[in-house]
Amino acid sequence: MNLITDFLREARHHPERIAIIDRSGTAISYADLERRSSRLAAAFAAKGIGKGDRVLVGTFPGIGLYAGLAALWRLGAVAVFPEPAMGLAGFRHAASAAQPVALFANWKIGLLSRLLPETRRIPQRLSPDALNAGSLDHCETLEPPEPALISFTSGSTGLPKAIERSHGLMRAQHTALAPLIAPGDGIETDIVAFPAFVLTCIGHGGTAVMPNWNLRRHDRTPADTVLRLAEETGATRLLVPPVVVERLLRTRLPKSVKRVMTGGGPLYPDVARRFLDANPHMGLTVVYGSTEAEPISHVHLEELSDADWDTAASGKGLPVGTPVDEVSLKFVDNEILVAGPHVNRGYLDPARDRETKRVEGQTVWHRTGDAGHLDEQGRLWLLGRHSASNEDYSAFAIEIAARLWPGVSGAAFAVDPDGAPVLFLAGEAHHQELWRERLQQLGDIKLQIVGKIPMDRRHRSKPDTAKLLAHHSPRSGRT
Repeated sequence: MNLITDFLREARHHPERIAIIDRSGTAISYADLERRSSRLAAAFAAKGIGKGDRVLVGTFPGIGLYAGLAALWRLGAVAVFPEPAMGLAGFRHAASAAQPVALFANWKIGLLSRLLPETRRIPQRLSPDALNAGSLDHCETLEPPEPALISFTSGSTGLPKAIERSHGLMRAQHTALAPLIAPGDGIETDIVAFPAFVLTCIGHGGTAVMPNWNLRRHDRTPADTVLRLAEETGATRLLVPPVVVERLLRTRLPKSVKRVMTGGGPLYPDVARRFLDANPHMGLTVVYGSTEAEPISHVHLEELSDADWDTAASGKGLPVGTPVDEVSLKFVDNEILVAGPHVNRGYLDPARDRETKRVEGQTVWHRTGDAGHLDEQGRLWLLGRHSASNEDYSAFAIEIAARLWPGVSGAAFAVDPDGAPVLFLAGEAHHQELWRERLQQLGDIKLQIVGKIPMDRRHRSKPDTAKLLAHHSPRSGRT
């Protein structure tokens, strides 16, 4: 097998169909993308790149990146992706951890790499513009366990963990995502803010549109920018993080858009209901998963009943739907554990497995770090981070309730180093006496008022509770 066989099949069946539209508006057909990948493969092979070789990727999402990935996988090479949220530090960490034999980068990053000790010693340089070495139509035949790429977690709990994903695991992920991504009655044109999902989109014959906004600062995305891109490309779906959904609340998307899919962080009920009310013709899907296990479940929020919304608003959790067929799921002290063919079994450094892996015979369970439960219909409800939940309260229960209070613009619940629960609130501070009264009804929880709730670096969709605790706890010396 080889991960790119799905793309090659689509290129044979629909050669003239547009595969990718990049952020500049440049489009490339399936046939031209396939030809470009074969020419890059020839150039890479001429530099000695072959099966099992690790190649650090230093180019931004676009035509060059995905042509280069297809070229690397034709040869059986392994793509190494830095954690984008870490910027230059993530780039250096990936080079140090993976020890690649080549760097695939545009000229700017290639030049920068000469100045960094971790990347200066990488033996080979590969360019997305190296198209003059003929073509290589051969596609290496690989076994399912052989590696396809190495990526990194966000590092919110320390140094990013390197995850090696095999061709078999990524093909299983492709299959698990098929019910969501595979086109229905027509061709899908997807604006894709999650670069990894581009592979699934073009593997199912769709058109992937690269966002023309800063992918590292989704929270600053102008709604009009998304609207114009959807209109210009005739987009039928948007795959964007929750913070972009929130920024679209005051914008009516074109009727060509039939569904918005989101993930990477919680989509709170107040935002979801406002979006659905403003876009009655449109579906809204939440995909739940993690770097190590994507997807775990999904839910079409427009199908929830009023009783389901009332359950969420009463603090009983966030609905994320029925687990996908490919995943096995269980709970240990309310923490969600998952296993399956598309669930990562370990990290590049086996010493990191102790943190999140639980081995039972031949089964490797991944500890998600999330608390949750199944309802009577077999649907999964999230309660927030397991470390911030117990029998008396859960992170999401407190946050959902607080977001409905007058004047609240942001809420984050955490447990401080002394084990005390803390609710951080941002908004109109003159409401704070009311907030304190409401909070007393929820339990013995400290209130900390802040100017703004900082969000995670990757998708800007999850509260950065570690940063809040570091800057606003008694131990930090600031309140």
